[in-house]
Amino acid sequence: MARKLKHRLFAGHELRALRVRAGLGQSAMATRLGLSVSYLSQLENDDRPVTPAVTEALARAFPIDWNVDQAGDAERRLMAMREAIADPLFGDELFTPEVLHRAVEQQPQLADRFVRLHSAYRRSEEKLQVVDDRIGSGVPGDDRLPWEEVRDWFHEAGNYVDSLDRAAEELAQQLDAEPLPEALIAFFLKDRHGVDLVTSTDDGGTMRRFDKARGLLTVSSSLPAETRRFMLAHQLALLEFKWHIGVVAAGANLRSAEAHTLLSVGLANYAAGALLMPYGAFRRTARAMRHDIDRLCQRFGVSFEQACHRLSTLQRPGQRGVPFFFCRVDMAGNITKRHSATRLQFARFGGACPLWIVHEAVAIPDRILVQLAEMPDGVRYVSMAKGLVKPSGSFKRAPRRFAVALGCEAEHAREFIYADALDMGNAAAATPIGISCRLCPREACDQRAFPPADRSIAVDADVRNVVPYRVL
Repeated sequence: MARKLKHRLFAGHELRALRVRAGLGQSAMATRLGLSVSYLSQLENDDRPVTPAVTEALARAFPIDWNVDQAGDAERRLMAMREAIADPLFGDELFTPEVLHRAVEQQPQLADRFVRLHSAYRRSEEKLQVVDDRIGSGVPGDDRLPWEEVRDWFHEAGNYVDSLDRAAEELAQQLDAEPLPEALIAFFLKDRHGVDLVTSTDDGGTMRRFDKARGLLTVSSSLPAETRRFMLAHQLALLEFKWHIGVVAAGANLRSAEAHTLLSVGLANYAAGALLMPYGAFRRTARAMRHDIDRLCQRFGVSFEQACHRLSTLQRPGQRGVPFFFCRVDMAGNITKRHSATRLQFARFGGACPLWIVHEAVAIPDRILVQLAEMPDGVRYVSMAKGLVKPSGSFKRAPRRFAVALGCEAEHAREFIYADALDMGNAAAATPIGISCRLCPREACDQRAFPPADRSIAVDADVRNVVPYRVL
């Protein structure tokens, strides 16, 4: 453990361990931190304390790893302050590293209030965006459909359900197989719950059917192997974690029985993903593979979409993964799944920004596209998108076509293998995007479908540009 002596922090062991985990020599590590090799050596040997400037350099270069799980109150307060003042709202750097550390040390209560105020500001901004989006889309009041209620519940829960995640991880350890074979899940269903598995060749579109009275689980033979395993894991989760699911659903404060049922199904899906991709093993492997989705699919025997979705749920306190956003978009541009652990938020009503690479990916199945994008607030994101086709199993029904997107803020680019294909150092390389046209303040955008909801426009009958109006 790092130790302190009269406000001096010595963390040589942690620093050396971090360098080894990153696979860096002292020279490469020193270059990344902007230090001399001799100075780094002194730090690793506890000959010199870690100064505020070095701490900030470590936080920038290793934003996940350097936030040690056993951080004390002062360290956690410093992390929270650092994240808050990084908001582009504050423009240029608000504090030097030394001033930031001194402020947190000398005025801890003020720092806590600053962090809470910033969090409240971000929440109010998000709520305002929802209201603007609803008004612009003509959605009256809070007339959300049951599935929209459930979608928003998962978003507000941070897309992480601790009790279910830990229970699924414990069960995965009992089953002790990676990837988890379909036959083992089927055996566990029969042995623990008396459920028999049968295969159906019915082309009516039913993928899974459970007959409680007969203890019979029917799964379509037309499903890909990864989907079949997920269906079995879903059924096992419903039975094995019935109590956990019931407790969470009962406290969700949803308005309709349909919403409660949908939430229970969603929680079982969550637990199925956590069972097939146990938290600790999946997080470690993802970091080691730099979040290469195809390799993760091979390692855990899951689909591309399942792996992407699971990465967006790695929000366990003290063991967080890289904060990702994840979404699924259909051919019409509708966002059918969404979650963001980043500052990027999705439109809840209507379509997303047409400049986002995910829309192009829908039309190009089985090809990965990458993009460096910048939101109006100046935050940059690295995103990957892939078009997918889910076969229907019958000529009578068209296959389902959609695209999934996964991305993170640019500061995590070293952790995301897809950023290797991007010119991260080029300020002009980022595509300017927004949440949606009705929420985007950009005045000069050739892709606008309609003007922003909170701005006036001017129309000149004698001048015709790409967009037939000017945003005021």
